[in-house]
Amino acid sequence: MTELGRHIARREISSLEATQALLARIAKLEPELHAFALVTADRALDQARAADAEIARGIHRGPLQGVPIAVKDLCWIAGAPTGAGMAPGLRRIATEDATLVRRLKQAGAVLIGKTELSEGAYSDHHAAITPPSNPWNADYWTGISSSGSGVATAAGLCYGAIASDTGGSIRWPAAANGVTGLKPSWGRVSRHGVAELAASLDHIGTMARSAKDAGLLLGVIAGSDDRDPTALQDPVPDYLSLADDGVKGLRIGIDADWNTADVNDETASMIANAIATFTALGAEFVAIRMPDVTQAIADWTPNCAIEAAVAHEATYAKHKDQYGAILSAVIETGRALSATDYQKILLRRAEFRGRVNALLTTIDVMLTPVQPFAPLTLADIQSLGAQPALIAKLQRYTCPFDMTGHPTITLPGGFTAQGLPMGFQLVAPHLGEARLVRAGAAFQSVTSWHQQHPLA
Repeated sequence: MTELGRHIARREISSLEATQALLARIAKLEPELHAFALVTADRALDQARAADAEIARGIHRGPLQGVPIAVKDLCWIAGAPTGAGMAPGLRRIATEDATLVRRLKQAGAVLIGKTELSEGAYSDHHAAITPPSNPWNADYWTGISSSGSGVATAAGLCYGAIASDTGGSIRWPAAANGVTGLKPSWGRVSRHGVAELAASLDHIGTMARSAKDAGLLLGVIAGSDDRDPTALQDPVPDYLSLADDGVKGLRIGIDADWNTADVNDETASMIANAIATFTALGAEFVAIRMPDVTQAIADWTPNCAIEAAVAHEATYAKHKDQYGAILSAVIETGRALSATDYQKILLRRAEFRGRVNALLTTIDVMLTPVQPFAPLTLADIQSLGAQPALIAKLQRYTCPFDMTGHPTITLPGGFTAQGLPMGFQLVAPHLGEARLVRAGAAFQSVTSWHQQHPLA
């Protein structure tokens, strides 16, 4: 993304040429990958022509000008349908742009399409939708729910994509597809014009081929917003300009027991290699003890369920027959939860957040796996409903940091013996996204995992 942006700014490549090339690639690969809910070809070509015309007149909007990207189909684009992974009959034409879409347009980005996702951004795709296919191996999971964003970015159908994460939906697809995923602090990006799953758990972030690209995208969409009073007021750093500061002296926390307990050999080896790489770059490792996550993981589902019931209150009663079984079940769980039980969840969540906050004051970032096992096959995923212990294991390193709202970055860290990508994550204190981009860029300056592509 950053490289293409420089070429476009120098008029060495036109935005129109880049956009036409991607549309041709989408036409070739999308029938097999199903990454997009909607390809906005005509709009994208018009935006590319406008970007080229502005650059020719000396109007420069920044490093994203003329670069084709995608947005997850939770985000409103005026005049275009928003599906949110729901049944076709529940799609609605947006009358305005989401705040993040408006900011992307102001930055001169070309919006090439809207990426597919699981139903309502929860854990399963609606029966009317063909799920995205993993470009590395179609028999393997693409992650949820930002699977379309991960597939499109990995397969070279866009230069980056907007994504969201409520329980792991940036980190799982980033790891499964071999791309970089940046989940910022809760509230760092406005949620105005973004369909909700669970308001206090939903994090809007970015997916890209590199940490620098992910940081560039975040810098464009982040910031306060009068239309979303929960959006944070803190100034937005220039993540891209800070990306080359290196990690010498950076204190990276490691809970060796938590990182290795019931973790498969390939994942453990990836984590060990990441530690060795950061050590060679000058980072300092600090032994830490992560607070017990068991209750936080158990509380995530009912917490998400009651907020999903609120998010779907206006449509669920009237259109229940158009909802899939899994999303219906979580909404019903939320509707049945008592106020007393919900209050207990909130109190436990606040206590857990406080413990993690205190831990993160002692270090700069924390290093953990994204998941404790090798990439999952589609057959594994289909059996998850009957294996609650496996679900909890999958959520071990993701859900806790949605419950606390802390930022994370997922980085490609290796491949399995079967040739499937794997990823690990760094976690930072509140509003520590600049550290994550900096650490990710340093790691990627001496490794090439993020440069591997699944398709020619």
